[in-house]
Amino acid sequence: MNQRILVGVIAFLALCAGIVGALYIAPPSIENQNSPKYFQTYPEARALAPFALTDHEGNPFTNASLEGQWSLVFVGYTFCPDICPTTMAELNAIYPQLQAIESEEPIRVVFVSVDPKRDSINRLSEYVSYFNKEFVAVTGEHKALFPFVRNLGMMYAIADSTDDPNYLVDHSASVVLIDPLARVTGRFKPRREPGKLSISDSQQILEDMPVIILK
Repeated sequence: MNQRILVGVIAFLALCAGIVGALYIAPPSIENQNSPKYFQTYPEARALAPFALTDHEGNPFTNASLEGQWSLVFVGYTFCPDICPTTMAELNAIYPQLQAIESEEPIRVVFVSVDPKRDSINRLSEYVSYFNKEFVAVTGEHKALFPFVRNLGMMYAIADSTDDPNYLVDHSASVVLIDPLARVTGRFKPRREPGKLSISDSQQILEDMPVIILK
């Protein structure tokens, strides 16, 4: 083949490759701009199994309580010395901005106490109101809490004897998102940085929530 013709063929093929790249490669990058950057989306939103808990005002808290709103759910306990109060304070700090997001369904924060022995309704009420009076705290007996927390994709465990008044509770530090149909959609995982608490980054939540809601 003549060298000039060969060069022409190569140039033509390069042009075709560029056109194909513009048509098929560029769109995903645009699409990614409309996808959450930090939120770990579950493969499929999954409905919560029926549950019955009690909120910090003594009212029943069931699947229906989560319908019609976006719920940022955090599992912990009021005697937690670090992760729980820090996460709750972080969520409170971004709460006004979350409320300003244009959405037909409101965004709520739900704190699930997995320490029913010490976290009475009155204590939960005082605790959650300290951070924000619009936050909801719920609890129940372990036979109701265990399956509910597991259904969220989270866990908790009490390794020490509860006879010790200062026992600790191990629990997941992620913030789980439940959609207005009361389905678990995914979670914001905690940061892992040496020398720092492993908590979910509130600014990442704030950045991703508008994208998630508008999808």
